[in-house]
Amino acid sequence: MKMSLIRPDAAEYAAHFTPYIGLVPDGCLPDLLREQAERVKELFGAIREEDGDYRYAPDKWTVKEVLGHVIDTELIMTYRLMRVARGDRTPLPSFDENDFVRGGEFGRLSIADLLAHFGIVRQATLTLIESMPEEAWEREGSVAGHPVTARALAYIVAGHERHHTRLLEERYGAVIANA
Repeated sequence: MKMSLIRPDAAEYAAHFTPYIGLVPDGCLPDLLREQAERVKELFGAIREEDGDYRYAPDKWTVKEVLGHVIDTELIMTYRLMRVARGDRTPLPSFDENDFVRGGEFGRLSIADLLAHFGIVRQATLTLIESMPEEAWEREGSVAGHPVTARALAYIVAGHERHHTRLLEERYGAVIANA
């Protein structure tokens, strides 16, 4: 199914999501999400297991924590997307990404395990997005006191992944070079 969404207007999401949405190219969103999944598998899959705990600075996340964060955020954003798309107007809370990373204990998992988890989550995201009726994309909900549409949440999922893979390439180059 080819599905080109219209880029969400700035009124459809909180301003702090602007950088993520700006990273998403125009086109078929499911195709982009599939391409991203392949790129994540290639990028993280090439990193040696012994480099999974590498962090480029003492207070920054490890490679495994970055991937765990991408997974957790996609789960949360897709859950929000489902709630909004289904017409649920219940205000949804924010989440503290650092608490989630600490609680995820991603260092105990292998990169392969995290990639398998990412693949399952991304497939669930694609299944939801491809099954949504056209009218659901403009439905609006509230997250952390800000209005958000289903369309904006889908773009945030795509942009968030792109943001973190770019950071991985830019700031974790030492482990990527060893791959």
